[in-house]
Amino acid sequence: MSSRTSDVLVIGGGIIGLVTAWRAAQRGLTTAVVDPEPGGGAARVAAGMLAAVTELHYGEETLLALNLESARRYPGFAAELSELTGHDLGYRRCGTLAVALDADDRAHLRELHALQQRSGLESEWLSGRDCRRLEPMLAPGVRGGLRVDGDHQIDPRRLATALVAACEHAGVVFHRTWAERLDVVRERAAGVTTADGTELRAEQVVLAGGSMSGRLAGVPDALLPPVRPVKGQVLRLAVPRRFAPFLSRTVRAVVRGSQVYLVPRENGELVVGATTEELGWDTTVTAGGVYELLRDAHELIPGLTELPLTETRAGLRPGSPDNAPLLGPSGLDGLLLATGHYRNGVLLTPVTGDVLAHALATGDLPEEARPFTPQRFTAPPPERPARLMEQSA
Repeated sequence: MSSRTSDVLVIGGGIIGLVTAWRAAQRGLTTAVVDPEPGGGAARVAAGMLAAVTELHYGEETLLALNLESARRYPGFAAELSELTGHDLGYRRCGTLAVALDADDRAHLRELHALQQRSGLESEWLSGRDCRRLEPMLAPGVRGGLRVDGDHQIDPRRLATALVAACEHAGVVFHRTWAERLDVVRERAAGVTTADGTELRAEQVVLAGGSMSGRLAGVPDALLPPVRPVKGQVLRLAVPRRFAPFLSRTVRAVVRGSQVYLVPRENGELVVGATTEELGWDTTVTAGGVYELLRDAHELIPGLTELPLTETRAGLRPGSPDNAPLLGPSGLDGLLLATGHYRNGVLLTPVTGDVLAHALATGDLPEEARPFTPQRFTAPPPERPARLMEQSA
């Protein structure tokens, strides 16, 4: 089949692939995306919490710096994208309230608050009464909570739609098919062969296939990104006008050891999520998953069970061994990675686009992305023993 050439070919049309293509095209690089359904992927399921502070986990302080940098860029990024495309992204600076329902949860939140303070983050401890004053729909048994005004939200579905429009505006070419194989010529990534046998050639290739990134044929085995699918089930409910305002901000908690969150949209939608299941490529919505989410959310917000249930869906997060993304050169000339964002894909969209576009245009990886180079998972060749080296010399 005929071969078509571009400066950059992005494999994957989720929000990470789209933002990479858009920013690369803005740099003057002729850019193409190969994906059967651009704007699909995990963004169709994600809740869109931009929660750099409340998503902080022990041992992830390095990732925190990248999350905070991307959060800092979000207002300008959202304004630019919305102005360019005319799309409302559902970007809200509404804040987050993380609450505790029992003494153990309260102790856990206190520890998280201490970690946030040690990390220089802004959060405020509230009594249970103060939490209910902020959000009157909360259960009477709430024991305390953390108010984080710096955490925001965006609607990932609207974000994906706007990024498709921005790419089209910038001249990005879409090939709506699957990439079957990475083509390597003289030890350099040269493009892909698609499902219909078409060869798409490019000077540089970006693998941004989300949870599928580790399955692309043609990538040398030693350089395949160690990305696995982590299933998440999510519910959507509608808040009738007679119940408004139901919640004014994102509310989250740990119930029976499981995270649950409720994200209210301005359009009356309420997103409830999400399960975390290591079940491979299964995307089945299960009765058990729906039940657990509704049960835990009901303990947090008892009035929730009166709302209409409008959608149930399951998606796959791209998890990496250290829960952080893989950004930049892969170790194979001409192939860069933008994958493994796990639960922070929406949050890291602005910084990922900037980082990859800079690397594609200049060959240099920006400072903020260097801790997340894919080579951190590539074992260096074993050193030869000194005595053997002397003998061979």
